[in-house]
Amino acid sequence: MPRPALGRRAAFTAAATLGAFVLTTLPAAATATPDQVATSKANGVAYLKSLQGADGSFAGSGLSNEWAFSALAAAGSAAVDVTPGGDTSKNARAVYRDLLATGTWPSSSPVVTDYERATLNAYAAGIDPSRVSASRNLVADIYRYWQTGEPGYFGPSGNFNGTVFAALALNGAKTTSGQIRIPQALRDAVITRIRANQHDDGGWNYGKAEGNSAQLATAGDIDMTGAAMAALCVSGVPNTDPAIAQAKAFLKGKLVATSGAFNALFGVNTDSNGWAVSGLNACGINPQTGDFLTAKGKTPVDFLLSQQFNPGGGFKYLPSDTAPQAYASIDGLRAVAGGGFTAAPPAPVTSGAPQWVAQPTLASGTATTLALTVDDGSGNLKVCSVAVTPTGTTTTLGAVLDAAAAAATPSGCVSAVTPSSGTGRLTSLNGKADSGSNTWKVSIDGSSFATATRDKSIAVGDTIALRWGA
Repeated sequence: MPRPALGRRAAFTAAATLGAFVLTTLPAAATATPDQVATSKANGVAYLKSLQGADGSFAGSGLSNEWAFSALAAAGSAAVDVTPGGDTSKNARAVYRDLLATGTWPSSSPVVTDYERATLNAYAAGIDPSRVSASRNLVADIYRYWQTGEPGYFGPSGNFNGTVFAALALNGAKTTSGQIRIPQALRDAVITRIRANQHDDGGWNYGKAEGNSAQLATAGDIDMTGAAMAALCVSGVPNTDPAIAQAKAFLKGKLVATSGAFNALFGVNTDSNGWAVSGLNACGINPQTGDFLTAKGKTPVDFLLSQQFNPGGGFKYLPSDTAPQAYASIDGLRAVAGGGFTAAPPAPVTSGAPQWVAQPTLASGTATTLALTVDDGSGNLKVCSVAVTPTGTTTTLGAVLDAAAAAATPSGCVSAVTPSSGTGRLTSLNGKADSGSNTWKVSIDGSSFATATRDKSIAVGDTIALRWGA
């Protein structure tokens, strides 16, 4: 089965912690002990560090190991501490940030999952994804792919994984203060699409199934089920929700009693099991007890540990393999470490290194993009990326809306603004005027909604949400 949008199997993988369940504190019934998990993490981190290039890179042209950042964070290792031969000037975080800020990255024909992958891994590396540089805002890059004809999808709806990873990236990569930066209306729109694509057997697959009874009746995929259930949970859906219960039952039905592995469409393998365990982790479901402890006393974590070479630390892809594989090692480590699909970076041990790095201000004369949503209260949510060229270190909401009215991606985000100049309160947007207590309000990076005025200061990387209502 192809994995075009995120390029896996030959070049794809995903995960890390979403602040859910951590395997180092296990109940007595678990079969893998905390000591075994700790050893697996230590050896796995050592192996991933061996994948670093002499220039400090994990990512670049061709095959890329950038998903290592999510696994390292899940295992408690800061990317800024990962250096080739101790050369801190080539630390993995700095090199990755420089790559993401390059104008030619990711390619001449990018897809939405390029930016979703980067958002998840930048966050795990300790780079604010919306403030990579004065010109690079990964959140705004994702917003460009909103499907106005099929609201709730990011990228072509046929590549459903683009929507799943949008949910994982936009919800999982929080602000540096821990705030979810996107508005609830956007979260709800994506949740609706993910629910609509759940197959009859409780699983999900990479392609779109919504509205197609034949597709909904086909078999779900272990990998995508892990990712989709994680996407729902990080979007605020509780693990008691029927969709999560159905996904959990689907995974339970794929367990191999003698090994604890999930029998995936590709057969038993580390990557599929890693994704499934990461999905359970993200939803706060223990993968070592209850439904996931087989009659033979095995769990999915047992299987993953059996796939790891020790003391080398790498994981093999198939049980029959005799050497470790990079992607299997990334998937295996983050799952064993308790990871979902991204994690806040741990505190660095390198002296003077901050936990986070971010562009501090807009650069006058340097074009940048900002993420904007407009919710008029009628269910007609608009989502877009707005290009602006600031004349100072900040700009204003009025300037952003004027730029959006002139050009935005996708188009039509803003059509009319009242007042059209000055510094006053917004009284009408896209033809929707204030009415009594229902007025236009603005939220920045997930803050509480407050009165929207044209002179509202907008800083580098701000995620802007406008909402009409009381």
